[in-house]
Amino acid sequence: MTQEMIVKIIGMIAVPFLFVVSIIPCIRKIAFQINAVDKPRGGRHLHKDITPKMGGLGIFLGFLLGYMLFGTHSSVMNAVLIGSFLVILTGIIDDITELTSLQQFIGQLGAALVLVFYGGLLINELTAFGIKIEFGFFAPFVTLFFILGCINCINLIDGVDGLSGGISSIYFFTTGIIAVIQQKSGLDFVLAFVMLGSTLGFLVYNFHPAMIFVGDCGSNFMGFMISVIALLGFKNVTLTSLFIPLLILAIPILDTLFAILRRALKHKPLFKADAFHIHHQLLNRNLSVRTTVLIIYIIDALFAFASIVYVLNDAKLGYIIYGILLFIVFVFVAKTNIVFDQEEIKKKIQEKTKNFKKKS
Repeated sequence: MTQEMIVKIIGMIAVPFLFVVSIIPCIRKIAFQINAVDKPRGGRHLHKDITPKMGGLGIFLGFLLGYMLFGTHSSVMNAVLIGSFLVILTGIIDDITELTSLQQFIGQLGAALVLVFYGGLLINELTAFGIKIEFGFFAPFVTLFFILGCINCINLIDGVDGLSGGISSIYFFTTGIIAVIQQKSGLDFVLAFVMLGSTLGFLVYNFHPAMIFVGDCGSNFMGFMISVIALLGFKNVTLTSLFIPLLILAIPILDTLFAILRRALKHKPLFKADAFHIHHQLLNRNLSVRTTVLIIYIIDALFAFASIVYVLNDAKLGYIIYGILLFIVFVFVAKTNIVFDQEEIKKKIQEKTKNFKKKS
């Protein structure tokens, strides 16, 4: 890597970082004035003070500045800008008035449609184990599902100070490093480091105790940009090139899958919020908010490290690290209420044991 490239990377991180750090106090004041605030409500809401939302607007503005200084114009970038604007606009309205799940979904879908049909970002085929799967007519639907999945994974995990911003930062850093390793200098390379600087600038105010929340505008925007950067890397989609960016997001993806399974088993609405996510389970073990977030950071960073190891052509070691981490996560799931209610299971076992003893 040349000295010029190093200077460029530092600039792509530092400029958005400093800009977001300087503009967040203004956004806090605006959020209070337009009542875009989160009031303490107990339950899954952990904060005790009225806290402004819309921190994602700062991340978005940092991204715009970074793109103007370091990016290049293209039809794909036009689609990214239009889509991100739709996501931010929908999120800001939700932060102020609280939209329904359907209204939020319509905004997310609109942004995804722009990316697919105007930007032309598609997952057309997938090669795995020597088998080539061409999606053909279904390619737009597969891609839309992927984009909406990324958006909602980050949205769902946004439940503790610094969590969604930190996980997104780990993703942007890792994809940026992988781009450097692969000697890429295209749009995904630029967006990864610009977004890294923007999210780190926001984290200055969002790490516990948070002075501002990212809001739905921010969590949706970060998820949208994660999908954009992943899709830009899908020039030749193989099984591994598809899963590498997904495994960097292992924690939010697994948390989302567990939430869907949990709510389905309990016959609850899939989009109804609850207090059984991974971070809630850690907090229930009397861990502090900071400790909880740091633990999740470490696990997600290890998944990211495994991805970097894999890209460095040490696939076997990468698989070993992935396997160990997934095993740890599933053991944790088995011992908590993330999917199953452990108390209910114990009661059923006790009842069956009593009935068996009576019969015998």
